[in-house]
Amino acid sequence: MTPTTDSAAGTLRVLAVDDEKPALDELVYLLRAQPGVGEIHEAADATSALRELRAHPVDAVFLDINMPGLDGMELAGILSEFANPPAVVFVTAHDDRAVAAFDLGATDYLLKPLREARLAEAVRRIAGNRGAAAESSTPAPEQPRTDPNEVIPVELGGVTTLVPRSSVSWVEADGDYARLHTSDGSHLVRIPLSALESRWEDAGFLRVHRSYLVALRLVTGLRTVGTGTVVCLRAEGNAAAVELPVSRRQVRELKQRLINGPRQTWTQR
Repeated sequence: MTPTTDSAAGTLRVLAVDDEKPALDELVYLLRAQPGVGEIHEAADATSALRELRAHPVDAVFLDINMPGLDGMELAGILSEFANPPAVVFVTAHDDRAVAAFDLGATDYLLKPLREARLAEAVRRIAGNRGAAAESSTPAPEQPRTDPNEVIPVELGGVTTLVPRSSVSWVEADGDYARLHTSDGSHLVRIPLSALESRWEDAGFLRVHRSYLVALRLVTGLRTVGTGTVVCLRAEGNAAAVELPVSRRQVRELKQRLINGPRQTWTQR
């Protein structure tokens, strides 16, 4: 272990974990160049990482996935059980594990070869989350079950893009997948609609039909069509206005959510 120390306020203590020495050396080198990073520790596998964490608690762990013994995903699962878990950033050559990584609560997912700009973005995100947590010393009466800054990793052509939940207007079921309709287009993700329904319920989304989940903030009204009901969503960004069917058993709950929700209105025509 070759830690560097920086006693300046606001710097992050980090642990870099990679079983390949050249990759670990490069990660540590790039971390040292980040002004927001202070103390740096190193580990070559999960067992060594846990030993380091017992001796030197850190704010964030930058973690490879493929390692001997416990892999990075398994280590991240262990870290999530800590009383004060560190932020986890995966640094990997594999672009097909992002969904699993974010399901484990990862703060970011960086692909090798590591780019300094992406590393800097991850460091800023960790520092921002840490600062927000420090400011809220008095717990709110009720905490939402979802992260207000949640992002969904979308993989296309070997590139992983992070789509903010706040940009999603509605979601459409597509077998075991879901299609996110956002202000800048649509994205197919390997997450079932039922999982998003559960995760986003407290963030203002409602399952109105077996095939559709909608952002209540965009609802402009309800309309009767024949013997059924549709919900009207306003346009946002490049996303056009749309009308989606509402199942009979969901009509009452949708009306209640719209009436009780802040700044929400609806009309029945």
